[in-house]
Amino acid sequence: MRIGVLTGGGDVPGLNQCIKAITFGAHSLGWEVVGIRRGWAGLLNYNQAASEEANRQWIESLSPATTRIIDRSGGTYLHTSRLNPQSVPASALPEFLRTRFPVEPGGSEIDCTAQVLENIASLRLDAIVPIGGDDTLAYAVRLHREGVKVVSIPKTMDNDVHGTDYCLGFSTAVGRSIDFIHSLRTPAGSHERIAVVELFGRNSGETSLIAAYLADVDRALISEVPFDVERLAGMLVEDRRKNPSNYAVVTVSEGASMLRPGSEPAKAPVGGIGALISAELRRLTGVDIISQQIAYLMRAGTPDALDRMVAVSFGRLSVGLIQQGYFGRMVALRSGVYTTVPVETSVLGTKQVDVHELYDSEQYRPRVSHLLGKPMFLY
Repeated sequence: MRIGVLTGGGDVPGLNQCIKAITFGAHSLGWEVVGIRRGWAGLLNYNQAASEEANRQWIESLSPATTRIIDRSGGTYLHTSRLNPQSVPASALPEFLRTRFPVEPGGSEIDCTAQVLENIASLRLDAIVPIGGDDTLAYAVRLHREGVKVVSIPKTMDNDVHGTDYCLGFSTAVGRSIDFIHSLRTPAGSHERIAVVELFGRNSGETSLIAAYLADVDRALISEVPFDVERLAGMLVEDRRKNPSNYAVVTVSEGASMLRPGSEPAKAPVGGIGALISAELRRLTGVDIISQQIAYLMRAGTPDALDRMVAVSFGRLSVGLIQQGYFGRMVALRSGVYTTVPVETSVLGTKQVDVHELYDSEQYRPRVSHLLGKPMFLY
C-alpha cells in the first residue's frame, strides 16, 4: 500500500501530530507514505517529465525517521496552500500545463482535475488522506467521485466542518483566545477603556462565542447574528460603568456584520470588522478603545493536550480505515465518540452556532440555559 498525505487551507495546531501518527501507523504495516507538499497544489504542480530533484518541492517520502520530531512543534511539516485544482486561477497555473489548459483572454478559473488524476496514477498512490477544512475536503469529495480512494480528516480552528462535532485546532485556538483576552484586561483596566477583540471565524461564530463564554467577557458578536452598533455602544458603556475597574470587553467574529438603517447588514473586509466597530464605538461613546486582532496568534504554536489527542487518534483511525479497505469516509467525533461519516458529508451543509440554544441575540451574549444533554463544546 502506498498512501499520500497532504494538508490544505489554513494551518492549525495538531497537523504535525496527525502527519506523524499516519506515517508511523502506515510504516508499521509495511506501507509507503508520500507527503504531498503545499496541499492540493502539490498534486497539480508535480511534473511527470521533470527530475526527482525538481519534484522534491512538491513530493516527499515520509518515514518514521523524517517525522520523528515534527510533533514537537505546531504548523504543518508539509506546508499548505488554499489552491483548489478544480478552480485554478490563471496566475497559479504551472508553466508546463499552459499548453494543456490554455487560458482564454479574460477567462475564468480552470478545472485541472484531469492532471491531478494522472499524477495520482503516476505516483502510484493507492489512497489519499487529505487533512483540511471545507474547501480542501470539498475537493476530496470530487476525487472520491472520480474513483480515487479517499479518507478525509477535518481540521479548522473555526470548528465548522459539517458532519463532525470537533475539528483539529479548535481547542487550542479557543485556549489561545482566552489567554489573550485575559491579558488585554490589564491595559483595558489600567486605561479605563473598551477592548474590542477580533477573532477568526468567517462563517461560524463559535470561537467568539466559546471564548466569550469561558473568559466571561461583557458582550460577544458572532457571524450568524448581525448587530446594531448603537445598541452595542450603550451596552458597553453600561458594562464599563458597572465594572469596578471601569472597562469592558467585547469579542467579535471576523465574519460578523453590522446593521445599518434601511440597508443590508454591512460586512467589513475580512480582518477588518474589529477596526470598524472600534471606530464606531469611539465616535458613539467618546471612550478610548483598544482594538486588537488576535488573528494568526490563535493558530500559532503547539497544540494543547486535546488537539494532540484528537490529531493522533484521527491519524491512527484513518490508517485503520485504509487497512480495512473502508474508503470514501471522513473521520469524525460525534457525541464524544470517534466514528466516520461519508466523505460527502462535509459538503452537505453549513455548521454554525445554534443561535436559539446558545446565544442571546438581544443582549449579544452567550446564553446557555441548560447543560444536561449538551456536548462538551456546546456546539
